[in-house]
Amino acid sequence: MTGPSSAPVTRRTALFITGATATVALSACAGAPVAERTAEPAQAGEVRVLTLNLWHDKGDWPKRRALIVEEVRRLKPDLIALQEVLQRPGLTNQAEDLGQALGYRVSFVSVDPPAAARRYGNAILLAGAGSPAQERKLEPLNDYRTAAHVLAGGDAQRPGVDFYATHLHNERDGGAIRRRQIDSLLGFVDATAHGGRTIVAGDFNTDADAPELAALRARYADAVATAHPDLAGEAGHASTLNPAYLPAQRIDHVFYDPHGFAVIEARIVLNQSRDGVWPSDHFGLFVRLRPLR
Repeated sequence: MTGPSSAPVTRRTALFITGATATVALSACAGAPVAERTAEPAQAGEVRVLTLNLWHDKGDWPKRRALIVEEVRRLKPDLIALQEVLQRPGLTNQAEDLGQALGYRVSFVSVDPPAAARRYGNAILLAGAGSPAQERKLEPLNDYRTAAHVLAGGDAQRPGVDFYATHLHNERDGGAIRRRQIDSLLGFVDATAHGGRTIVAGDFNTDADAPELAALRARYADAVATAHPDLAGEAGHASTLNPAYLPAQRIDHVFYDPHGFAVIEARIVLNQSRDGVWPSDHFGLFVRLRPLR
């Protein structure tokens, strides 16, 4: 969940241009993350990351699914973090469905029991080799939030990438809860990471510079802020929320170990509609990282 949809729309919606075809592009200033771009050829050893809140089965899921599949095929991310993934009677687990269509390995985590007919949670999609997923129910347990982890790739010359996907508490005034969840998440990282090349992605339901994320920022860098240091003030909040549905705000993030990676690119994707259908009520965030070791 992204938060109350009744919250007032701020000036940040001015970061978007809405045309007759209802397409959206970031245009606040030069260097802002923009979707209208041909996918760049992969650099040797780079890691491509995508995070997207799926909006479960709201709207026309078959049409939304087609837009997502098309864009993922174009971007070719190595690692995908998905939030608001749903399975229920009549609906195949959305992450597993996308993984099968795209040729990705899928790790789905949920607080719902494995045998439950309806399960709701987060997922990691992995393009290459990796470890079995590990999962952690985040404190406080009554908020029903999870984190997933996989160790992706790695060989004798280069360590793998510890990739974490999560989705934090959604209420605007829930900073104290999110702070506890960050503490729980970092405890999970401490117990599972293999040293040095760590990426944490997902829907944090708050700005990257929010006080409750301070412990996370003490270890990891915000990919968008690093890639676009010229963005400041209002422009620094280039939205990952789709203002067709929600007040504009950047709440979906990719944090990375700055000692392990350098940012090549960070931009908003999956931010265009087709025939009145949007991929989600969130936009996707696509980040390309170059390993430093």
